[in-house]
Amino acid sequence: MKKTPLYQVHRELKSKMIDFAGWMLPVQYSGILDEHNSVRNRAGLFDVSHMGEIIVKGPDAEKYIQKIVTNDISKMKNHQIIYTPMCYSHGGVIDDLLVYRTNDTKYLMVVNAGNTEKDLQWMLKNCKEEVEIEDISDKFAQLALQGPESQAILQKLTETPLDALQFYTFQDNVELGGVKVLVSRTGYTGEDGFEIYAPPEEIPGLWKKLLESGKQEGLMPAGLGARDTLRLEAALPLYGHEISQDISPLEARLGRFVKLDKSYFIGKEELARQKKQGLTRKLTGIEMTDPGIPREGCRVQVDHKDIGFITSGSYSPSLDKSIGLALLKNKYIERGRKVEVLIRGKSKEAVIVKLPFYRNNHKK
Repeated sequence: MKKTPLYQVHRELKSKMIDFAGWMLPVQYSGILDEHNSVRNRAGLFDVSHMGEIIVKGPDAEKYIQKIVTNDISKMKNHQIIYTPMCYSHGGVIDDLLVYRTNDTKYLMVVNAGNTEKDLQWMLKNCKEEVEIEDISDKFAQLALQGPESQAILQKLTETPLDALQFYTFQDNVELGGVKVLVSRTGYTGEDGFEIYAPPEEIPGLWKKLLESGKQEGLMPAGLGARDTLRLEAALPLYGHEISQDISPLEARLGRFVKLDKSYFIGKEELARQKKQGLTRKLTGIEMTDPGIPREGCRVQVDHKDIGFITSGSYSPSLDKSIGLALLKNKYIERGRKVEVLIRGKSKEAVIVKLPFYRNNHKK
């Protein structure tokens, strides 16, 4: 079991630890509800050091990445970030990741923890261009500071003007609490926020400085439990749930990140076929009208006939309702349609709703 540089700090905070993608990580500290609400209304601090980082550099870096991702990186400017799926030739998703452009010959790919080795091997296998590909995950640890008070908290520790850092951009060599770090205006919560990349040995000190800096604003440490309810409310996909080798980005409503006008990328032919012929199933949102929480794998029915299944579900603290993302047959998806969810063998009523479940006004 892998441990992040903050493992001992989490133990001191008496967090509840769980196995996540082979890592021992905190699922909660004071409680998921408190931590969730802190992020929505003030700020929360997450340890996301388990995420993977892969460097792609060389004269063909842009050409190579264009080939392996569905989004278009050709229009990226230096210090810009894009979100993109990376697909197999059959259209299923290998992973979804963030691409950080330093310049046209150097990019940082931030990948999901459990997929790092798989992604790396697939990238190496499909590389014929003049580039170097290196897994540098052990050289980085990562914190996520999320919530409407994030900028005010972070600004106390740096002279770099954070107001100039737009959403999905980054700045490297930022001095934060006396440590040189990379700071990006990104997150996985549906709120404004920042992700901080630093050498592993510096992360415990930065964690403590951030919590101290955010005392006045009510900053709380937050775990995987709140991270999941926050991303679910914002309808952000989780690999292995809303996207997988068996679920295409078009089925997961990620079509805006699939640029079929690119000359070529792996998976283009199949995804173009799906778009032309029309999808038979698609991700949608459901809200429970009967008591019960829709969990992953629960079947969804109309008139006792299966029409799909729940990919993720939970109680929503922000809405005070039980919600779920579901992959359903396209012909049944209509806002306001009543459906049944089989929860522990019992049929519970729900209704199809618009996504995302929650949208904030804090993003810069």
